[in-house]
Amino acid sequence: MKFFKAVFFLLLVFAAVTVRAQSSDELKRRKAQLNKELEQLNEDYQETLNNKKASLKQLSILKAQINLRQEKIENINSEVRNLDNQISESNNNVRSLQSQLDQLKKEYAAMILFAYRNQSAYNKMMFLFASKDFNQAYKRLKYLQQFGTYRERQANYIQGTQKELHVKINELDRTKDEKNNLLKDQQKEKETLGNERTNQVKLVSDLSQHEGILKKQQKDLQAKIVKTNRAINDAIRREIEEARRRAEEEERRRAEEAARLAAAKAKAENKPAPAAPAPVKPAATRSTSSVLNATPEAARLSNDFLGNRGSLPWPVANGIVTQGFGIYTTPEGIRSESNGLDIRTNSGSAVRAIFDGTVVKVMDVSGTYLVVIVHGEYFTAYSNLRSVSVARGQKVSTKQAIGVVATDPSTGETEAHFEIYKGATPVNPKIWLAPN
Repeated sequence: MKFFKAVFFLLLVFAAVTVRAQSSDELKRRKAQLNKELEQLNEDYQETLNNKKASLKQLSILKAQINLRQEKIENINSEVRNLDNQISESNNNVRSLQSQLDQLKKEYAAMILFAYRNQSAYNKMMFLFASKDFNQAYKRLKYLQQFGTYRERQANYIQGTQKELHVKINELDRTKDEKNNLLKDQQKEKETLGNERTNQVKLVSDLSQHEGILKKQQKDLQAKIVKTNRAINDAIRREIEEARRRAEEEERRRAEEAARLAAAKAKAENKPAPAAPAPVKPAATRSTSSVLNATPEAARLSNDFLGNRGSLPWPVANGIVTQGFGIYTTPEGIRSESNGLDIRTNSGSAVRAIFDGTVVKVMDVSGTYLVVIVHGEYFTAYSNLRSVSVARGQKVSTKQAIGVVATDPSTGETEAHFEIYKGATPVNPKIWLAPN
């Protein structure tokens, strides 16, 4: 029973170490990705500085840098916590090995003392001859042989434990050095974050000197966002209404067919004609989900879309999120809300469908295009496109190019806006897309 408990304990320890290692690897991978994104944003920001113009693009880049910098600091905090756990575990291992080593040395010293006192051949012979019978003499002879072997094994145990202790101490020192380096990196990132926030405040102050231009840009941008949201909502609502109409027609067709068959059967059997079928229940009383999943194809698309949650491809091949999903406050103190993601990408980048579906909307919104695609009960919306290569009613496949992202001529920004809806409800795209 003790053996099985020991095996179970070792398996638990191995699983914990494996999970921790995976977590540590993931944190390091994410930190490397954050460093890459921050370097790209810094290059973009330096480019705007060289133009000697304070612009909304600078402000947008600074905001994205601050968000990524904060995420990197949180990432470092998680790494430090992992290392603290490793240091604590290593300290426990060192103490345990040191205790084992002390006990082994103590036992070995006792054996050496015993061997010294009984080292003469005479004493060994007397020990054997003092046996009561042959069986006892044989056991004493085996004992003397096993004692010598055990003493050698104890010496090997001591050497092995000393080596393991040395390895653990070196491992502990390396972990402490890694933690110190992380803490230095964290301090550096906090200082950089402070500088970026100072630059943000200064830039807002500089932009406020051009309040008229800034307000006009913000007003135009807000108007475009409102118009885009209205177009997306109209497209989704129209698609839901169309799905309800199709569902009602299908129910009515089935009811009429059932009534026709019942009448034909009654006539063949010389029975009275059956009563008229009850009126079809309006599809408006059914849930949006059941209406959008009324056909086998739509239900399959919905299940496949849901099954790929967390692994769907990004709408652009390369990009950095500059504004996330949900309510946020601008540096000017304006409270706003985003139904999706603003993704900065390279000029001329293709925008791609993230899943199989059918295009239900293509529309020009203030000089750029909007595309809405239905995937069963889910919808995806892609806006701020310079051009499109699909049409309403066209079926598209995963990663198929549907257009090219637009570049703002006044700021030089190339950003695509992307949204996901379940029915008419917007959901956070970041939890649906694969890790970037």
